[in-house]
Amino acid sequence: MSIKLKGVMQSTVTPLKEDFSADLPTFERLVEFHVRTGATAIAWPHHKAESLNLTIAERKLFAEAAVKVTAGRVPVSIHVSALAVEDTMELARHAQKTGADAILAITPYFWNPSSDALYDYFVRLGTSIDLPLIAYNSPSYLSGVEITGELTRRLIERLPNFVGMKEASFNSEKFLEISRVALTLRPDFALIAGVEFLAPSVPLGGAGSYSSAGAICPNLCARLYDACVAGDWPLARALQYKLARLWDLFRDQYPSSLKGGMVIMGRPVGPTRPPLPTASKERQSYIRTQLEELGILDTEPHGWQ
Repeated sequence: MSIKLKGVMQSTVTPLKEDFSADLPTFERLVEFHVRTGATAIAWPHHKAESLNLTIAERKLFAEAAVKVTAGRVPVSIHVSALAVEDTMELARHAQKTGADAILAITPYFWNPSSDALYDYFVRLGTSIDLPLIAYNSPSYLSGVEITGELTRRLIERLPNFVGMKEASFNSEKFLEISRVALTLRPDFALIAGVEFLAPSVPLGGAGSYSSAGAICPNLCARLYDACVAGDWPLARALQYKLARLWDLFRDQYPSSLKGGMVIMGRPVGPTRPPLPTASKERQSYIRTQLEELGILDTEPHGWQ
């Protein structure tokens, strides 16, 4: 399974029109912006892309657009998780047919399955397609349901196409547990931080991150990754503090605050689909003050260029 997952990878938001319908032209412009500003991969639709608020038809349409716009310049991973497992399987087959480079899947939504049930789920998904499979661990989103080191071992031994994991527990002990198992069995396994917590994860074998802040400040994200790889830890800590502050800003009313920040940077992507809120003018004004304090308005690209 030949796919390189490394560095600052962008998991884009989903642009919407004012009537909350899909805005495909702006999505294409956004994907192009990310590739042009240094994204090492594109992944869509993570939760910041309102994946659970999109129809299956919309998810297929945007997936096709992501593959078309990247045109092989960077790998494209399609997040296929849906409330219904059969929809997940359908989205996985569609991703392969469309020409995606990998699929990504979180543990099943809502239910609290056993470790054996999780194993069966990922095996079924991984054997249903020929694409590389990236698992997604996010116990805080799913009431404590998590991928353990032992489950990681079983999946690596069973699935030759199990190539990586988005590890979003934000728990260094958990990251180390999975890293120790995965990198021993599969040294090229890509353990990817859920957002820009690169300074804690790269020394533990992390390959990079799926970026949220890259929609606002791709230069800052790239500088942090480069500092971590170079072992410049004083610089890495300073940059990590900035990005941690941004994460606190954006996860308040997530993902509407992220979309609100994009308006300030000259890249409007429309509202957030209900029942999620859309960032108000007051919220956008507050976000602007924070971006000014962090020096981001003066150091990052504005608009789509």
